Amino acid sequence: MAEQIPATGREWHLVARPDGWPVPEDFALVEAPVQAPGPGQILVRNEYLSVDPYMRGRMNDVKSYIPPFRLGAVMDGGAVGRVVASEAEGFAVGDAVLHGLGWREYATLDAAAGVKVDPALPLQSYLGVLGMPGLTAYAGLLEVGSFKEGDAVFVSGAAGAVGSIVGQIAKLRGASLVVGSAGSPEKVRRLVEEFGYDAAFDYHDGPIAEQLAKVAPEGIDVYFDNVGGEHLEAAIGALRVHGRAVLCGAIAQYNDTAPGRAAQPGAGHRQAAAAGGGAGGRPLRAPAAVPRRGRRLAGRGQAALRGDRGRGLRPGGGGLPGAAPRREHRQDAGARERLTVRHAGWPGWRGESRAATRAMGFGDDK
Repeated sequence: MAEQIPATGREWHLVARPDGWPVPEDFALVEAPVQAPGPGQILVRNEYLSVDPYMRGRMNDVKSYIPPFRLGAVMDGGAVGRVVASEAEGFAVGDAVLHGLGWREYATLDAAAGVKVDPALPLQSYLGVLGMPGLTAYAGLLEVGSFKEGDAVFVSGAAGAVGSIVGQIAKLRGASLVVGSAGSPEKVRRLVEEFGYDAAFDYHDGPIAEQLAKVAPEGIDVYFDNVGGEHLEAAIGALRVHGRAVLCGAIAQYNDTAPGRAAQPGAGHRQAAAAGGGAGGRPLRAPAAVPRRGRRLAGRGQAALRGDRGRGLRPGGGGLPGAAPRREHRQDAGARERLTVRHAGWPGWRGESRAATRAMGFGDDK
């Protein structure tokens, strides 16, 4: 039975283009009419919203692989929720749906733009390991980075949503060494003790090139870049012959107001290759395949999942305003058969929940 459709719902609008770091004044929480679904449409009440680094670029009015957010209009992004009204065949009230109309409480969308997901799994996982971050990690490392058994891998932003998965896939695939950088001692501890990294360092503790040389003295074969800047320069200097760099993100530079530094010269002399990857780039899989592909990334057995949840659509918290929950999804690390998941959004939110997640076989999936 359909729920009563509310007259209005809350949604976040971008009202000013940030100059450098975003500030609360760049956003507005707005009460907007909720549109009843028309033929072929569904109305979804969002339960989880995803806040991803690529969204910072969309706040700028520049040409990119994805259009910028419009001023005075609701933003969008990954979300998962439950159908509250349906005029579409194949979708019933209560179905769990993954879609792209986040940053709002209620989303009316064409059914073709949504993907039904299995509610037996924690819904937030479809915004992490079973969603775009998981697919980015998987395709970025194995397809774009041409990872092969025995490679030494360095991941920047290694404790984030993508990086934490990249390192574990590399270990599961037989990497000779997996090292990562992160921004605090606690994150460094997690990388080694929970995500299975061989070594990690805090990039605040000294020059990146010097710290990387200590944990990977013989160099690296694959660099998975989520940060850019000094990290990228250091990694280029550490690449072995035929090394590969996967340019997924450059979060260290997203808020820069001055032109960024050029990459270290001389990379070509090392016969290294660089290739781009990340949200919204060349499509590697159809959207409907994302959760199906993601299912094959977790290990066998069951694991505990801990999540830091947001407190709904309201102002407050750190980083972006209150629509941006900070989430952590950590499946307990074990032997090679386990995959730990971390989906880190913007800081400033607290809360905790536990749920059991069904495991999916990694095996020899290509």
